[in-house]
Amino acid sequence: MTPEKTSVFALADPLSAKADPTLIGTDEDHFAAIAAGLEASVAELSARLTTTRLTRADHGQTALERDLEVHRLSARLRALSRFGVDLCLGRMVTAGAGDPAAEGAVGGSVDGADADGPMYVGRLGLTDADGRRLLLDWRSPAAEPFFGATHGNPMGLASRRRYRWTRGRVTDYWDEVFTPEGLEGHAALDDQSAFIASLGGSRSTRMRDVLGTIQADQDAIIRAGSRGALVVDGGPGTGKTVVALHRTAYLLYADPRLGHRRGGVLFVGPHDAYLAYVADVLPSLGEEGVRTCTVADLVPEGASAPEEADPDVARLKARADLVGGIETAVAFYEETPPPMDIDTDWGQVHVSELDWAAAFDAPAPGTPHNEARETIWGDLVWIVHERLGGGVEPERLDASLREDEALTSAVYRAWPTIEPTDLVGDLWSVPAYLRLCAPGLSWEEIRTLQRAQPQAWTRSDLPYLDAARRRLGDPDASRRERRRRAVLAYVAMTRATRQLVVLTSR
Repeated sequence: MTPEKTSVFALADPLSAKADPTLIGTDEDHFAAIAAGLEASVAELSARLTTTRLTRADHGQTALERDLEVHRLSARLRALSRFGVDLCLGRMVTAGAGDPAAEGAVGGSVDGADADGPMYVGRLGLTDADGRRLLLDWRSPAAEPFFGATHGNPMGLASRRRYRWTRGRVTDYWDEVFTPEGLEGHAALDDQSAFIASLGGSRSTRMRDVLGTIQADQDAIIRAGSRGALVVDGGPGTGKTVVALHRTAYLLYADPRLGHRRGGVLFVGPHDAYLAYVADVLPSLGEEGVRTCTVADLVPEGASAPEEADPDVARLKARADLVGGIETAVAFYEETPPPMDIDTDWGQVHVSELDWAAAFDAPAPGTPHNEARETIWGDLVWIVHERLGGGVEPERLDASLREDEALTSAVYRAWPTIEPTDLVGDLWSVPAYLRLCAPGLSWEEIRTLQRAQPQAWTRSDLPYLDAARRRLGDPDASRRERRRRAVLAYVAMTRATRQLVVLTSR
């Protein structure tokens, strides 16, 4: 006797009308196929993982490739093992499905999916042994209408269904109909029950799973292009965190610069409690490789920095215009020297204000301050070289000019090496300097921010230290660049000497 199959649907008595087989029969069959596909995929991945782990790797590159494949297979296996049939988020039916006149509409035949029936969207993509697409990955272009369709722009859909899952069972679902033909699919229209229930869910210490209720405006941001910065602004509870987390998972799937064996993503949160709150979201979206940290983790001082004791100081340091004053603080140290005459072994050269301005404009926009001085020096050498008529090798001229203490001192005073800690510390100990960098502060606010120990860092200082490091760059950059050039010059000289010896011996 064959045991009776347990239904995936566990609808409460008030929703008994939704349990009509004409409404959920197709879903029951498809969920059974998903369960079988999951079981087969897990078995296949487990076998491949075992085989890969036993693969012999005698060389470094071979071992690296094997370990990367083990990591990839393990991550995929863990992602599939987190869910059962609740891997499925919902389904969509395209307008005119099965109608030749509707060819080209959203959906159609997608990776073996049945164009005549619903297409099911999941947290991950899934196929059966015959290659039939059981689930579309929610990040794929084919799944975009599931999130983006509206009554004003149905994106080719006739209807859409979202499921509400509780412990692996469907406890409610919500149908939307976009065209009259969508009603022919036996949609259950009950005032958006699953969606309204999801909004009324109680809060907990972990962020609720909201992928199934992503709205069209949120989805547009999640799928936006990845070139340049994208700023999402909004008040509390407007979904900024939801968008950020889902966009992270989407970019890892869609951006060719990221993902397997390429670049990664760092997700920065305001504090550890926030990261703990959202810890389960990315794995539930199929992504385990995202690194997370707080601002305190980004700077060396973060590990030991306490919270700001004075709430007025903390409030002032949280002002965006004050953090933006780091740019003015650095620019204060970027002043061109006065005109001067330079004595060289090949004659005297006058460096005018325009010459200095041209040299100081040589670094490309965005070049960190401490890394720009070698570029300035190189442009200055070229200016002097041209004034001398080009009759001397630039390398010899460069070495000669570096021996001129008056010239090097002028350049170093006009563009000094700055430590980020010194720059930020000066803001909290030199009132006139802070006034220059943040003119929007009153003198009373400036006095509030001053302290006896300028480098007694607190959590409120960390964004300033991070901004200063990014703007200033490496303090040792100039020294390393000079050393690199010296090594290259030595190598070139050695090669020339060897060639001379060979020619002489011949």
